Amino acid sequence: MPLSEHEQNILREIERNFYESDPNFAARVREETVYRHAGRNCKWSTLTFVVGLVVTVLTFSISVFLGIFGFLIMLASAVIFEQNLRRLGKAGWADLTSGRKPSGSTVKAKDLGSKIKNKFGKKDK
Repeated sequence: MPLSEHEQNILREIERNFYESDPNFAARVREETVYRHAGRNCKWSTLTFVVGLVVTVLTFSISVFLGIFGFLIMLASAVIFEQNLRRLGKAGWADLTSGRKPSGSTVKAKDLGSKIKNKFGKKDK
């Protein structure tokens, strides 16, 4: 259902007030997506998994309970990683990686192979 002209004016006024009152927050909201949030959570859960692995390996011989605690950290971080990976999906992965591709420097595999051959003195026959 389309908005009436009066409702559109109210919405524009609210949006203008939002941008004027807190421009930093408005810019962050504009740039932040669900995909970036899920990607960030995947990174943190990976780091937590590694910490849990280190705790497990280093403390299991000292105390079984500390080793089990490390394993539980690993298990919880794996579950969180899996949940955020599901949120991410293919579209989210494309969104996350789109900002990290170097612009204008795409090299095809065929070109790369010929550059390597030329560097090491082998010529194409």
